Amino acid sequence: MGGVEIFGVIGFAVAAYAVVANDSIQTLGTFLSSNAKRPWWVLWIFASLIMVLVIAYGYFHGHGDVAYDRLDKLSFIPGEGDRTALLMPGIQWWHALPPVVLLVMTRYGIPVSTTFLVLTLFALSGGASSEGVLQSMLVKSALGYVVAFVVGVLIWIVISRTFERWVFDTKEELPFPYWVSFQWLSTTFLWSQWLMQDLANIFIYLPRTVTVTGGVTHVSFDPAYVIGGTVLLVLIQAYIFATKGGDIQKIVSSKVNTVDVRAATIVDVFYGIILFVFKEMSNVPMSTTWVFLGLLAGRELAIAYVAHLRDQGETVRDVLSDAGRAFLGLIISILLAFLMPLIGTGKLPGL
Repeated sequence: MGGVEIFGVIGFAVAAYAVVANDSIQTLGTFLSSNAKRPWWVLWIFASLIMVLVIAYGYFHGHGDVAYDRLDKLSFIPGEGDRTALLMPGIQWWHALPPVVLLVMTRYGIPVSTTFLVLTLFALSGGASSEGVLQSMLVKSALGYVVAFVVGVLIWIVISRTFERWVFDTKEELPFPYWVSFQWLSTTFLWSQWLMQDLANIFIYLPRTVTVTGGVTHVSFDPAYVIGGTVLLVLIQAYIFATKGGDIQKIVSSKVNTVDVRAATIVDVFYGIILFVFKEMSNVPMSTTWVFLGLLAGRELAIAYVAHLRDQGETVRDVLSDAGRAFLGLIISILLAFLMPLIGTGKLPGL
């Protein structure tokens, strides 16, 4: 096994753990919080089954593309006209470093955008084939934050005085059983949408067949890589559930009513809808972290200022803290993308 393949395997394994540990909690965090009394392995089997089905659907329906078109703009093969070739990503040690940094930041509960931390380096080092991809990722992610923030404000201005206060006042009571069913259904929808967005952050480290037909690029993966990667993701998911989400889970647990199955269901529904809309908008990768933080920011501000269920000053500080840490992650991502190739080759990657 050559050096490129070794770092590719390392990058994939570390990215698989780091992405799942950091980003999936933003998707499954409310599910974990509101089902804390259930055995962790029940929740793990449920989430893993959805993940396996999403990967299988992507492979068969997408003709081998488990990344749901998110790697098309980051996969280039030379030549003119229609062509097909096996793309070896050319993984070097600096490509495997961002997931390691992500692990460290996850350890301290920093909500980093794994899309930026992992994909920025590939976007900057892809030459003409990926020209403009980073800018498109930034624009789409920033738009996602704004849209999610506005949705959070508008929706919770309407329901804060009634629904959220009702949840807050009856939090010691057992919710009706149908709320549990609603939440598991909303989690299925949200978790599947997140996977379709973020599987690219993991599978980008693996070799893939790239086909260009009529100027349209299509990516597909060898079934052995897909099966091996899926098994690894399921095992990592087991550890995450057994440890109840780790430090990133504190971001979710600190918000109003998120441990209640009723409030968690509403958050999951709107988060999933926003991800679905942006997924259909284009195949440019985006930060699901920014969408998540934007929705929670709008929600918390509406709850604090309309329903008065939380101190307003504390809420503003919490929102600014989350946004600041996400911005810090973006700065670190871009710095790594420039500095690592510079250290390894003595040259800066081209924009």
